[in-house]
Order: sequence, then structure tokens, then C-alpha cells
Amino acid sequence: MTAIQTVTVTGVDIPAGTWRIDPSHSHVGFSVRYLGLSKVRGGFEDFSGAVTVGPEPSDARVEAVIQASSITTGDAGRDAHLRNADFLDVEQYPTIEFHSTAVRPDGDHWTVEGELTLHGVTRPVVLQAEVEGLATDPFGNSRLAFSGHTEIDRGNFGLNWNQALDTGGVLVGKKISIHLEIQTVLDQS
Repeated sequence: MTAIQTVTVTGVDIPAGTWRIDPSHSHVGFSVRYLGLSKVRGGFEDFSGAVTVGPEPSDARVEAVIQASSITTGDAGRDAHLRNADFLDVEQYPTIEFHSTAVRPDGDHWTVEGELTLHGVTRPVVLQAEVEGLATDPFGNSRLAFSGHTEIDRGNFGLNWNQALDTGGVLVGKKISIHLEIQTVLDQS
């Protein structure tokens, strides 16, 4: 019998292999300042990807694809505006993609460097990620969960639409906080 190769990440022995994102148990969310006051929160409903774990922690790779048209903020009018050419322009740029370039332990969390392609522009980003745990579900599937976050400047991706306010400032903030709660399933094929 062949031993299953594992890598230990913050005290968790993770089997090597490809871990596919389970979108029904995951969340890809964001928040941005509105009117300089509060934050508008939203997310994407259609996304896929995988985390590939190798024999060493630094061998890990992360790939994700988000369907830009699946954006939702709880307001149909705002969602339609975010899909049009002022923002995501989903007709011309249907996907948002992330491909890691380096993964390394950093204390109790992980630093994931990668390339984010948004609105047809590719820029480097750095995610801070944390392994939340490993479990076997009632159907015998190995599941790995992690959380992550980063912040981007939307102007760096050509998302420059805004509206000046009579009181000073602008309608939509420049910084977008990205929040991930991801559960993956070990690919058994």
C-alpha cells in the first residue's frame, strides 16, 4: 500500500494533491467605501479554482476564475451598473482570474503572491491566507478550508469611474478589500 504524502501547514497534515474549490461552501467577497462613510459589501456567485499541494509548502499553487457577471451586492440597480462599461464591463472582460506565483509560510498564516487579472489588466497582488482546518465530510471526501484577504486599488486595474460629491470627496472609494472563505475538496480522480 502506498503511503499518502502530506505536507504540514500550521500544525495540519494536508495530503498532497489537487483541492478543488467547492463554491457551495465558499464565499468570494469584497467591500468598498461609499460616500466616504460606510462600506458597501458584495460578492460573486460563480467561481471555480483549485489549490494544488505539493511535497513542500512552497510547492503549493492557487488558480481561480470568477465570472464577473455573477457580481451581487443586494441591489439590482447597483449590480447592473457594476456590470456595465463604467466598472467591470463584463461583455468585454467576462472573467476575473488569479494565478499564484509564490506561496510561503509567514508565522501563523501564509503569504500567497500572484497575478490578478481584472478588467483586462494584470497586476501583482499579495494575499494573506490562513488554513482553517481539514476534515472528512459524511460522504468520505477530504475537505480543506482557508480564509484570505487582500486590498487592491481599483484604479490600478482601469476601474476609474467615480462621481464628485458637493461636500467634497467622491462617491466610490479607490481601495477594494477582498475577503475569501474557501472550502476545497480533494480531487480523487
